[in-house]
Amino acid sequence: MSVVVIDSGGANLASLCHALARLGVSASVSRDPAVIAAAPRVLLPGVGAAADAMSRLASFGLVETIRRLEVPLLGICLGMQLLFEHSAEGDTPCLGLLPGRVERLPASPELPAPHMGWNTVTRTAADALLDRLEGRHFYFVHGYGLRPVPCTTSICEYGGPWSASVARGRVHGVQFHPERSGAAGALLLANFLQCS
Repeated sequence: MSVVVIDSGGANLASLCHALARLGVSASVSRDPAVIAAAPRVLLPGVGAAADAMSRLASFGLVETIRRLEVPLLGICLGMQLLFEHSAEGDTPCLGLLPGRVERLPASPELPAPHMGWNTVTRTAADALLDRLEGRHFYFVHGYGLRPVPCTTSICEYGGPWSASVARGRVHGVQFHPERSGAAGALLLANFLQCS
């Protein structure tokens, strides 16, 4: 099994590739549209700001490549947010593969933003990505997120419900970092490798 990890400029590329290698998966990191278009599975990781990430994808000629993919696609953290229509972070138009708008997490003394740390997720819809993962803890680091939308498949509570995972057809996303979530994250990545 091989997958392509889109070189979105994020700092989590190496840790994601190491997590995949532990599953016996050969992962290549690429910003080449032809390589990405030919991949059997694609991961879109991301950290940082939405506007910067979309600008990088556009400069590499990847926006339309990603939109045209017909294979399983997994967006991770900011990569999940980029799957949607718009982000309030920098008033940024995103990929538009899923309907919804990313908003800033409200901060309070009890719940600072960004949301950093371990949270459980509660499944809200059928999704093979979440098989055998009910009640498990995942690691989150994000200052923006999506309230539950029709394609939300699980939520986490952080001053109210937020989308922890989403899915529609071949497009999947997780707000948390599976590559930093230990055994639960490894199982989620293994589930993605079985998605069709």
